Amino acid sequence: MSRFTLRQLELFCVLPDHPTLSSAAKALHVSESALSHAISGLEAAVGEQLCIRRKARGMHLTTAGRHFAERARGILRDLEVLANELAEVSGELRGPVALGCYTGLASNVLPAVLEGIGRLHPGVDISITVGDHADLLPALENGTLDTAIVYDIGMPPELERTTIYETEVMAVLAESDPLAAQPDVDLADLVPEPLILLDTAPSTGYTQLMFDQRGLVPRLGAKVPQIDLARAMVGRGLGYSLIMSRPNQIPVSSEGLPLASRRLRPRSGQTNVVAIWPADTRPTARARAVIDYAIQTLEAVDPG
Repeated sequence: MSRFTLRQLELFCVLPDHPTLSSAAKALHVSESALSHAISGLEAAVGEQLCIRRKARGMHLTTAGRHFAERARGILRDLEVLANELAEVSGELRGPVALGCYTGLASNVLPAVLEGIGRLHPGVDISITVGDHADLLPALENGTLDTAIVYDIGMPPELERTTIYETEVMAVLAESDPLAAQPDVDLADLVPEPLILLDTAPSTGYTQLMFDQRGLVPRLGAKVPQIDLARAMVGRGLGYSLIMSRPNQIPVSSEGLPLASRRLRPRSGQTNVVAIWPADTRPTARARAVIDYAIQTLEAVDPG
């Protein structure tokens, strides 16, 4: 029977993400010689060469090594789930949660969630990654993130999801804009004005689709990569923007200029903000607690 330790598995599981033994050792905060020794001991235990190490040509895993690393990662995940289940039985959650959040949601969603989890589960340590889908989806796939809060737009089928709250596209206008006096706004009435386009995935394509479905062509004023910048430009009277409604939204720009958010007529761009995770994994009790608290805190907030 093969004899190896969980520590050896933990060290070996990092290797597929690194081109050299040196970079893997640095990421693990161990010496290169200690990592090499752990690999050699693991190979002796399983009776297979798992890793080819050449100083001049870096490091790569053998076919057996790649298979072993994949299976070892699954074993470690299962062990973590078991430990979480025991912690859940005892009523005390402790340990890390790697949480991702779409950039446009972060400032409105994360503060409330982090404050509440810190109060309910002080033993849970949450690390935050903020980005767009191009940043968050690969991080979920490779296990860097436990879960992420995103818009339910263009999600691949291999991701599980649960709804946190419903949302829709709103027209964001300067308060002085004549259209802001209306309770809602027809997209056609906005076309003559400059559009401050939020140029991030999936917002850009979704906005264009809304115009295409109505047979309309927007007058592009500017493309900007951040919601706060789009809102600031709208506050300055440089145009309007189309942005998903968000909870806890203060009706002023970052410069303190007043803004008005109005639903579209007919209502458009309705979707959900969701928590997602890989379908082949189960969220830890800690991650589940974060998701459940986000639902409890945010679903009751009227984002309009």
